[in-house]
Amino acid sequence: MKAVLITLATVLALVAGPAQAAKEWGIDGEEVAQFEAKAVDVLCELTGDCPPNCGDGKRQMGLLTDDGKLRLAMKSNTAFAGAVLDLLPWCGKRVEVDGLLIKADPMTFYMVQRLRAPGAEKWTNALAFSKAWAKANKQKNAARWFRKDPTIKALIDEFGPVGIPGAEIPKP
Repeated sequence: MKAVLITLATVLALVAGPAQAAKEWGIDGEEVAQFEAKAVDVLCELTGDCPPNCGDGKRQMGLLTDDGKLRLAMKSNTAFAGAVLDLLPWCGKRVEVDGLLIKADPMTFYMVQRLRAPGAEKWTNALAFSKAWAKANKQKNAARWFRKDPTIKALIDEFGPVGIPGAEIPKP
């Protein structure tokens, strides 16, 4: 009986194919997408201004597909954070990504949720920003990091919560 269950589990795993962990977020125009691409410095691709190591994390990263499409990598799994730190180790190299392709005219961009070396078995969750922010700010985690970030707090102090000095957020 045990052998039958193991065989059945193996057959089901083979039939099911590779698991895709990208989570849908309910965004208009979203499509779960898993593909291989070259991680690139977007400004380098568009202008030819190409500093070493994709600008060391100070430039927007993107994914250049085999058919020549440049996908901006807009977010990772952390709210209001980019995927730059997740893609930076892949600068100029091929990477396999799993996430959401967001088609919003006139632009299409990609929200990286997981990545790995092409053909590798193990995925890495796109959480580099969270880990780096928590470490830099001596926090246990980056949950709601934007509420605790000293740079954001300073900007709110200077420009107000809506970006206009002296403006108040209307009360409902």
